[in-house]
Amino acid sequence: MNARRLKDKLFVVYCLLSTLVGVGLLIFLMVSLWSEGHDRLDPRLWQNMPSRMPNRAGALPAIMGSLWVVALTGLIAVPVGVAAAIYLEEYQRKKTPFIRFIQINIANLAGVPSIVYGLLGLAIFVRWMALDRSVISGALTMSLLILPMVIIVTQEALRAVPRAFREGSLALGASEWQTISRQVLPSAAPGIMTGIILSLSRAIGETAPLIVIGAVTFTNRLPNSPSSSFTVLPIQIFNWTGEAKPGFHDLAGSAILVLMATLLLMNSVAIALRQRARAKAA
Repeated sequence: MNARRLKDKLFVVYCLLSTLVGVGLLIFLMVSLWSEGHDRLDPRLWQNMPSRMPNRAGALPAIMGSLWVVALTGLIAVPVGVAAAIYLEEYQRKKTPFIRFIQINIANLAGVPSIVYGLLGLAIFVRWMALDRSVISGALTMSLLILPMVIIVTQEALRAVPRAFREGSLALGASEWQTISRQVLPSAAPGIMTGIILSLSRAIGETAPLIVIGAVTFTNRLPNSPSSSFTVLPIQIFNWTGEAKPGFHDLAGSAILVLMATLLLMNSVAIALRQRARAKAA
């Protein structure tokens, strides 16, 4: 018993230290970025166009490009991913060899490096489908990137719904789709929404796939349609960090702060939606 208690306490201490290390590194990163970029956290950053002069440069095209890509990615990946998860989890309860093969490959695709999706997007969307280096090409590529994650998270959320919910609904005469839409999906909504927002958070911070498909590093044009050329905020940050003038490094720090704040906001929204959905379910 004493040995077990000692191991238990050591494990708790290890978990606590790991948490403190992770939080400490995040705080150190944020403080370093704040010291570099807080001077340029002003309206010029999100109102001005890129410029060769650091004091005039802004990231408006990159911010608008990120919004376009993330919005289209969500419109494409979320319905397809949720529908695929519902089919695999609710309509294919008997795990045949073919269904197991699909599940294994979805899990494998979730771990594929993002640059591979960029090469796939370049070959299919840019060249074969002739969509050029446009917003829709970037959105389709990012949809492929987050689709396995959306499917896996939605499946886990559906599995967490008690079997009794389904059986009770079917016993009262509801059809299978009525059971799924009115009982299963509302109960699984907190987990599904959290997974979707976290997937979109990954999409908004990715750079490699968009560079591969040809997203521009410098543009003074705002995207106004899915066929427009574009850049995104991570690419703009990458571009600024490669400049020789120190002013651009301050701009990069401020843009990273904006990106981090956006990611924290999206995660906070995910938590709030999950808590609200749980409260309604209770």
